[in-house]
Amino acid sequence: MDRESLRAAQAPLRARYRAEPSSAIAPLSARAAWSEPGITCTVDGWAGPVRAGLHTATGGDGSDACSAEMLLQALLGCAGVTMRSVATVMDLDVRAARFEGTCVYDARGTLGVDREVPVGVRDVVVRAVLDTDAADTDLARLASSTERYCVVGQSLNVPVRIVIERAG
Repeated sequence: MDRESLRAAQAPLRARYRAEPSSAIAPLSARAAWSEPGITCTVDGWAGPVRAGLHTATGGDGSDACSAEMLLQALLGCAGVTMRSVATVMDLDVRAARFEGTCVYDARGTLGVDREVPVGVRDVVVRAVLDTDAADTDLARLASSTERYCVVGQSLNVPVRIVIERAG
């Protein structure tokens, strides 16, 4: 998709969202269940079910997907799409792109070994290697715009609320 096609596709959406802000609210949902044995939770993924389990640092054997790595994969997908959209709007010629996401977490937090250790990932970095002749100033703007508009990246700053209901 080129710059004009992207702008043409988004123009009516932008106009509608300015006129009717509530129409911009897009509900999202996901489903999962304890449908497999062990300390696992099977998530209905876009490409099929994914069984998440304990990371090896918390007692898993490595045969199940790690939820933190799934989060990182979602971040890469979102950052990649966002960056491609921004690069298109900026009319940057990017011939190819590769992405790598890295982060760490301290298992002492999630295992309750040390209450001073936070639970969760930290030092999250998305590294994009672009084949482009774009100016450094344009690449800096591309990076900052991608950070600003990446839904998953921005969502990492928002606490999650857990609600439990009884089956009835």
